[in-house]
Amino acid sequence: MAHTCLHWFRKGLRLHDNPALMAALRDCEELYPVFILDPHLHNKTCVGLNRWRFLIGALTDLDCSLRKLNSRLFVVRGKPDEVFPKLFNKWKITKLTYEYDTEPYSLSRDTEVTALAKEHGVEVIYKISHTLYDINRIIEENNGAAPLTYKRLQAIANSLGPPKRPIPPPTLEDMEGVKTPRLEKHEKKYGIPSLEELGHDTTALTEELFPGGEQEALRRLDEHMKRTGWVCSFEKPQTSPNSLSPSTTVLSPYVTFGCLSARTFWWRLTDVYQGKKHSHPPVSLHGQLLWREFFYTASVGIPNFNKMEGNPACTQVDWDTNAEYLAAWREVFEDLLLDGDWALNAGNWQWLSASTFFHQFFRVYSPVAFGKKTDKNGAYIKKYLPLLKKFPAEYIYEPWKAPRSIQQAAGCIVGKDYPHPIVQHEVVSKKNIQRMKLAYARRSSDPTESPSKKQGVKRKAPSVVDMLMKKKRKI
Repeated sequence: MAHTCLHWFRKGLRLHDNPALMAALRDCEELYPVFILDPHLHNKTCVGLNRWRFLIGALTDLDCSLRKLNSRLFVVRGKPDEVFPKLFNKWKITKLTYEYDTEPYSLSRDTEVTALAKEHGVEVIYKISHTLYDINRIIEENNGAAPLTYKRLQAIANSLGPPKRPIPPPTLEDMEGVKTPRLEKHEKKYGIPSLEELGHDTTALTEELFPGGEQEALRRLDEHMKRTGWVCSFEKPQTSPNSLSPSTTVLSPYVTFGCLSARTFWWRLTDVYQGKKHSHPPVSLHGQLLWREFFYTASVGIPNFNKMEGNPACTQVDWDTNAEYLAAWREVFEDLLLDGDWALNAGNWQWLSASTFFHQFFRVYSPVAFGKKTDKNGAYIKKYLPLLKKFPAEYIYEPWKAPRSIQQAAGCIVGKDYPHPIVQHEVVSKKNIQRMKLAYARRSSDPTESPSKKQGVKRKAPSVVDMLMKKKRKI
């Protein structure tokens, strides 16, 4: 049967190692590559300007690559459950393909879209290629629970063998007999919007150091893989988080958006390691990809993974609910990130807070002591907070302690040009350590409060939705 296929691009914004796209091309007569600007995911609340620019760059690059194959990208705006029935009817779609996504919203969305496809007589095929392994398989191998230690995840991965090798991108030969309608009116209706069209003020944008897109991702990967000595000796604890130039690969946004396949990254590293002395997991670059896998697996196997309440693996701490402090805290972080990976963000916050996974809660990062130790002259602070650049090194990390005369000489008065700290770190950190101590004591005395550190939460018997998704999955 000759199909009219709609391939739904979501995170896998690439042509290389895209098994779902290749599945779309099988027995395909007409192909519609689609990206949906979903208001739930693509909005100004969740996505900052830099990430929007990265996404638009990735879509532009993808469209360019598709056009070289005599196809194009169709960008559609709206809720997937409202968009798809219209597209199914309008384009007479008979097959829908997409890359599997493990985030809670994505799973519920995909279940709904799968049901809609079934109503319209559309075959659905999805493939796993955003992670190294099938996350559900890892959980199954761990007796139905997410492994809560890296060593356990590593042991399961070792038992499963190396990740599948990536597949090459489609060629003109693969596209033979496949056409994509490319009408003039499509440009206006389905073209890639500019940041301005999306309502963004771009005047504050600076030079784009990390442009989005598959071609840029592969170029950067090639450059890093040429540095064989650096790749082989890479150890994550030895990197410099406040270095003025990145001390890591900065490939994470490309992997998050799927401009770069994690499996491609893994096997390129394998090629570099071959026959050479090199670092090993958890500190090596292979180890960093396994950390990604660890947090992805935890995010699937642990309910309410991005929250404390309702998260059975997380220590329940009686934190302050000071509205002023919470408001200040909400002004940073996620919308400033270029990658903004849901599972990794949630996992790392739990790790660093010592509320899950890592349990040495008495180890506290001091925003003053850490900087003084790793960047004595405050070059990082002076670059990103130029208001403070004239402060002497003695006061760069605590400008509020500088005498008034020094503040005046630096052209920055604390309390007027720069805010006073809202808390005293040395006081609040001790108070919070006591909170953590009490929470841990409560947890150890009540075995029902959380599972052991070795084991995640066992899954319940599969629901009808689970069975439907399992039936639809073709790997």
